[in-house]
Amino acid sequence: MAFGGFSQDGAGEMAEINVIPLVDIMLVLLVIFIITAPVITHAVKVDLPKASHEVNQLRPETVTLSIDAQGGLYWNNDPVAAERLEIRLARAAAEHSDMELHLRADQETPYERVAWVLTRARSAGVVRIGFITQPEAE
Repeated sequence: MAFGGFSQDGAGEMAEINVIPLVDIMLVLLVIFIITAPVITHAVKVDLPKASHEVNQLRPETVTLSIDAQGGLYWNNDPVAAERLEIRLARAAAEHSDMELHLRADQETPYERVAWVLTRARSAGVVRIGFITQPEAE
């Protein structure tokens, strides 16, 4: 027998591990990794935008509309009547096509009031609306 042991009776089993198939498989895997390694490390060149951590400065076409807890409206810290809000928004949107409306609402302000302001801003033609928040205290 080709795989027999050293005993003369031929009934003994082989006690050694045949490592030749294991070495063959490891060499094939090594060749595969050598071939595929340059493909895996290929990087795509992307021109990423530069970002800064500086505070954004308000541009003249930015309007900050504040709502206090009682529902009072403030246009850049100046009080504005609710019935005049849509007219001022429409005028500002007509003057600056890229106008941004920054909405600041007190946490006690009812959502109904915030939704009312958003509806008026949208109907006045304001398309860029942002919400101003403060970070939570740690």
